[in-house]
Amino acid sequence: MARIGVQAMMLRWSFEQHGTFETLRSVREIGYRALEVSQVPMTPENVSDLVRARDELGIDIASLSATYDAPTAGNDALLTDFDKIVADARTVGATKVRMGMVPLGVFDELDTTRRFCRGLEEVAKRLADEGIDFYYHNHLSEFLRYDGRYVIDILADSSPHVGMELDVHWLQRAGQDPQGTIERFAGRVKLIHLKDYRIGRTPEAAFVARDSGDRATYLREVFNTIEFAEVGEGNLDFGGIIPASVAAGAEYLFVEQDDLYGRDVLDCLQTSHDNLVALGHGDLF
Repeated sequence: MARIGVQAMMLRWSFEQHGTFETLRSVREIGYRALEVSQVPMTPENVSDLVRARDELGIDIASLSATYDAPTAGNDALLTDFDKIVADARTVGATKVRMGMVPLGVFDELDTTRRFCRGLEEVAKRLADEGIDFYYHNHLSEFLRYDGRYVIDILADSSPHVGMELDVHWLQRAGQDPQGTIERFAGRVKLIHLKDYRIGRTPEAAFVARDSGDRATYLREVFNTIEFAEVGEGNLDFGGIIPASVAAGAEYLFVEQDDLYGRDVLDCLQTSHDNLVALGHGDLF
């Protein structure tokens, strides 16, 4: 059965301020029981706290994050830290590793795209030999087209051992139908990121730029009002997205919000939780 959890990227500042275990205690009190670890350095102290949260709080450490060729934002790299990633996954009980960001420019040409996809396939097979599944998370560049095909489809065909972690906000921002894309990758998409897509108010900077005659800044501010929102506080149809995710075989649906716009992270998680329960998905927590 699918379970709704939390993407730890949004908790990283709370981990630093309040401690990893105490933050996860608060997350568990809201009602979340699964975690995807990202942008959290896998130090011995953090690994120990994750194990403690698993054992004492019943939090399922579902997946760990890794970069490809160089450590970034606290994540170890698959090409340089493979053995450590495997060891950390075994220690915390995670059976999945996912990659959230690609090296810059890797999709800028078709040849580099294909080369990168072959590299991902080799990594996925190495992880499979260790009993760990590998997943790829989308943003926008996966919807570049080459010869009429999206990069994400080239990747899917070139890397059959790589599973999909689809982010519904980024799918929407890329001009895709989140529910339809999830259905298209049914059987291969085991991880989903739940974040809403909200249109914000025109910022004061737009009016200042308009009045000063700075048209370029004015237009940029007027049209750059897309926000990351708590689930249920934006425009996405989660009444269709979540059943489609479950039907497609998703095992974990992680609430994530890239920018909190000044709100407390636990308050944001509470809002997403309450909205999801109101939508009838309380049984997934």
